[in-house]
Amino acid sequence: MKATIERAKLLRCLSHVQSVVERRNTIPILSNVLIEASKDGLVKIMATDLDLQVVESLDAVSVDSDGAITVSAHLLFDIARKLPDGSQVSLETADNRMAVKAGRSRFQLPTLPRDDFPTIVEGDLPTSFEIPAKVLAELIDRTRFAISTEETRYYLNGIFLHVSDEDKPVLKAAATDGHRLARFTLSRPDGAEGMPDVIVPRKAVAELRKLLDESLDGNVEIDLSASKIRFTLGGEGGVVLTSKLIDGTFPDYSRVIPTGNDKLLKLDPKSFFEGVDRVATIATERTRAVKMGLEPDKVTLSVTSPDNGTAAEEIAADYKSDGFEIGFNANYLKDILSQFDSDTVELHLADPGAPTLIRESDKSPALYVLMPMRV
Repeated sequence: MKATIERAKLLRCLSHVQSVVERRNTIPILSNVLIEASKDGLVKIMATDLDLQVVESLDAVSVDSDGAITVSAHLLFDIARKLPDGSQVSLETADNRMAVKAGRSRFQLPTLPRDDFPTIVEGDLPTSFEIPAKVLAELIDRTRFAISTEETRYYLNGIFLHVSDEDKPVLKAAATDGHRLARFTLSRPDGAEGMPDVIVPRKAVAELRKLLDESLDGNVEIDLSASKIRFTLGGEGGVVLTSKLIDGTFPDYSRVIPTGNDKLLKLDPKSFFEGVDRVATIATERTRAVKMGLEPDKVTLSVTSPDNGTAAEEIAADYKSDGFEIGFNANYLKDILSQFDSDTVELHLADPGAPTLIRESDKSPALYVLMPMRV
């Protein structure tokens, strides 16, 4: 194989694929990227960790001879990063080595044969639909902070996607760690009817979100079955991310979304976030709870720590119900509040022991549920 590629193109492509590759690998070939050059001047670069696979195509300056080889992902990425701007990079393979040349720089890198490189067999992906990249990015941003990191409850380690028929057909994304729940709803895209319920793993979500940043103007094509999902960004010559899905059953989260919470608190999410952040300064690991004292038209936030003393702050709010006190994990509350860029946020409360519903309004696509803490 011998191909010449613009450094900027090579670097961009490697930056996308190399983050899939784990730094520590017991299987040497998984540390490598597969580089495939074809006669028509197209170079494909692929990386995988056996659960997730990213393939990107780019136009080479020239392909003198076609072929395929695998080489260390992080090494090639580091080399490409340090090469001068505007340079052209020549990749040539011979005798289990890859010669990388650019300007006056010469590198000889060890390679492994293409035939040893594992690829994810997609099989049949019967469900196929498109979502604007901007909408998919928002769907991820509004839900992924609530994904569980507990390995024992592996079925919560991702975003749950499912369709349902309510007033109108919708596609819903949900994530929960048992303490908080995030849900985002959008109109069901054409082609998504009858799709299986799927859980997209946390790592696939993170890699997809990085890729979306560079193609926010286009659409993302999504193809899926009950066990695999494929995202195609940027059309022809774009990036294709394929991931295995989490094999498990996501709990029926609709049961924890409260419907009868009759106490309505409205306030400015920015000043609320800042207030929680300030009083939580003195909270220790053990006392992460911030107490909210609700009275007509104001909320008093307070934290008491046996080691660091006490803190309190009053915030103006729109509240007309009976006064009571409720406690929340300060970090969880801040995570949810940081999702809002509106002027007001609604908290629907019931009592100190019941889950609280948080949203911008009943029209907004995002909805959050937060479990209280004893304080």
